Amino acid sequence: MKRSKEDAAETIRKLMEVARSHFTEYGYAEAALESIVQEAGLTRGAVYHHFRSKKELFRAVLADVQQDVAERVESEAAASEEMGEQLYLGCRAFVLAAIEERSRRILLIDGPAIVGWEAWREMDRHHSMRLLREQLGRMQEQGYVRPMPLDALVHFISGGLNETALWLAGASVDPDAQEEAMKMLALFLEGLKKENEGA
Repeated sequence: MKRSKEDAAETIRKLMEVARSHFTEYGYAEAALESIVQEAGLTRGAVYHHFRSKKELFRAVLADVQQDVAERVESEAAASEEMGEQLYLGCRAFVLAAIEERSRRILLIDGPAIVGWEAWREMDRHHSMRLLREQLGRMQEQGYVRPMPLDALVHFISGGLNETALWLAGASVDPDAQEEAMKMLALFLEGLKKENEGA
């Protein structure tokens, strides 16, 4: 039984890896399930045993991308022990990870269109937004940031980060846009600090 579980996990891992590559290169609409199946060295039956459709496979790949981005956020934020710097590094990591070639199309373009905006937002809530909420919650508890409604703050920042990622992912964006966006992010987050109140 253990071996069969391991085999199934390996099949799914291989399939997801190939599918992510195809969805990245061709986009959801142009990625052919038959090509994914062939490159993964599987049969259609094996694929349908785990995923009922191309859309379901895409949703699993999208969740995997969301998880990768969240892990990047955690890893980058952990590089500092200072709470404000952790917040900045985590937000910066989200944007940079989201616009990487292997994430951008799946996460920002096809994701909301294929699974639907509400489903996409729910995935985001379970991954990067969850980390943002936890960090801001800790900062509020320790009196690091100005008192304000946590829900409103989390959604405001998350929305800004998503829009920034979409903007930077655009083909015709200015070469200096990324640096400018990070300066704006740092400036905004600095303004949340409690010691700035009344300044």
